[in-house]
Amino acid sequence: MKSVLGGKRAVTATALVAVAALAFTPQAMAATFDINFDCQGDSPLGAEQFSLQQTTDVTAPETVAPGAAFDIVVDPAVNTVPGEVNGNTVEEVRDFDLKIPVPANSTYVSADLEGGSNLGENPPTFTVDGGVATLHFDGPIAGGSEFELPTVTVHLTAGDSGAIESKLAGTSYDDPGLTFTAVVSSLVGDVDVPSACYPNPNPVLTTTTIS
Repeated sequence: MKSVLGGKRAVTATALVAVAALAFTPQAMAATFDINFDCQGDSPLGAEQFSLQQTTDVTAPETVAPGAAFDIVVDPAVNTVPGEVNGNTVEEVRDFDLKIPVPANSTYVSADLEGGSNLGENPPTFTVDGGVATLHFDGPIAGGSEFELPTVTVHLTAGDSGAIESKLAGTSYDDPGLTFTAVVSSLVGDVDVPSACYPNPNPVLTTTTIS
């Protein structure tokens, strides 16, 4: 009988410890976004407006202690390069840059890239300058073909207080968050079309409260 009661007490104590640990462990919050990019290409025949979409899963803790380390994970879904834009055949896209501001009330530490496909011979890179991170890959990616951006795990340190909100960069064609060069076939042959895009709308992807 004593051994049975002792076992029950041990199980109860273990359960209480597990519940307490769970209560004080930041819980990851995940959300899926269908991000729309409003784009403008600088073609020899004038400006061309078009849009691109990217589905992305984003995960971050709901809360974090002041000064503690935490991660934001950005996992883009498989996408397809348009084969045609405004009646023009897209041969390929290359020199892709996606900008992500380092969130206020946090400090950038490092980032890991995992996966990704059909992004060219050189691996994608992730650099930070002036508080803005840039995901870059060279390509090229042929028009009409599928590709997948790498999953990016950004390692950050929380500030002293406040909320840490993540979102993409870009407010206009003159302040883009996404740039690339499209090679488009035309009556005069293949031409390079530098393109600038910004997320419209630009939702808050994650919110982590420092507490």
